[in-house]
Amino acid sequence: MAKDARASWNAAAELLKRRWDRVSYETWLRPATLLRFENGAFVVGVPDSHVFDMLAHRLHSDVKEALCEVTGSAVDVAFRVQHRQPEAQEGEAEMPLFKLMERQSREPGPALREAARQTKAFDPPESAINPRMVFDRFIVNDSNHLATEAARAVAEHPATVYNPFLVYGGVGIGKTHLLHAIANSCQERGLRVLYVSSEAFTNDLVHAIRNRSSPMFREKYRSVDVLLVDDIQFIRGKDTTQEEFFHTFNTLVNFNRQIVLASDRHPRELSTLEDRLRSRFQGGLVADIGPPELETRIAIMELWARERDIQVPSKVLHVIAERSSTCIRELNGLFNQIAARLRINGSGGLSVKRAEATLNRYEKRAEQITVSHIIDVIAAAFNLDSETLKGKKRVARINHARQVAMFLAREMTESSLPQIGDVFGRSHTTVLHGCNKIEAEIKLDALLASRVQQLRKQITRV
Repeated sequence: MAKDARASWNAAAELLKRRWDRVSYETWLRPATLLRFENGAFVVGVPDSHVFDMLAHRLHSDVKEALCEVTGSAVDVAFRVQHRQPEAQEGEAEMPLFKLMERQSREPGPALREAARQTKAFDPPESAINPRMVFDRFIVNDSNHLATEAARAVAEHPATVYNPFLVYGGVGIGKTHLLHAIANSCQERGLRVLYVSSEAFTNDLVHAIRNRSSPMFREKYRSVDVLLVDDIQFIRGKDTTQEEFFHTFNTLVNFNRQIVLASDRHPRELSTLEDRLRSRFQGGLVADIGPPELETRIAIMELWARERDIQVPSKVLHVIAERSSTCIRELNGLFNQIAARLRINGSGGLSVKRAEATLNRYEKRAEQITVSHIIDVIAAAFNLDSETLKGKKRVARINHARQVAMFLAREMTESSLPQIGDVFGRSHTTVLHGCNKIEAEIKLDALLASRVQQLRKQITRV
């Protein structure tokens, strides 16, 4: 066995490369090297304690299973830290990133920024603060009144009234809109604001560990006045992410910085979230948002109609509102179909019967339209293949086609931003950025608007 240990290790690594997602493989297994085989165990060297913690505790069974599979015998695997990160001082290699910060300063300042300048920066997530998501465009009703008033108070007096502030509720009922509204309001007042999804936070952390760029990571998250994290429920079960967010949370609160969170459920229902985080999330104000009732859904569509300068008959709005569920995203999809029909009809208007027929066709097609189908259509239209659209290339032509596909996937399917991101291999914030970019360009570029409309027609020919 010892003679063939390296070949067995390489074969197991290839097996895990196919089984794991790319980020996990590149972050945790690629830095590992086989040191020796002794006493029936593969002894593997890893570069630092972060990789050791993940491989030795959370991924040990996966690695061992792969080794047993390729060797055809019962073997074990042990991991050894070979060296510490070059920039770490005595005792720092075992510290969480933000615990190290506590030793450096009581206030993030020159020392941290100097360390940041000496470390190669990594690309942060694309800005995802939507300028259209403001308080004036948020329809208030009985089910969201408390959350809305609390959000306004946080925006006007950050880190003073409710810190942290957590809003929770179902899919597509306005949580993200409130976070963006707070972010926009605080930015207008000159505050440093960072809005990310929990997925983006995790990706940044992984990137920082892998590239030894922890000073930049600390600088990014500790130097803001307001930190807003969407879909915080997705950090459950991610031990390293929870550890780092715990220290992020404590530091920001101690330095009198505002934290705003959004979740799909109350913190006490996040059973796999660490108790210390759950208790902190409940230490400020927790407010829920309920589903919009019929009158609210109509009011929302009236707002959309005014913004698009179109006249939608009141009876037609009632038909749309009654057809939609409690999800605003679904309501938007139905409304878009009627808006498109009105543009085609021109001054002819739209009867209730014609509106119902339009919605019937849309709902029938919607059952057949998937994100993958949209990717195939867009790829063909831009002379690309589907894998390229889902790949990592960021050439302008490919990136534009990818953003068009994201925009249409959000408009024409029931998929959430994270679900669309999963298909493209990208974060929720990147999808939102792409959708917002295409939406803005369509209003300014008539040729693009015409092409997108043609693509809609192609997609619906399923």
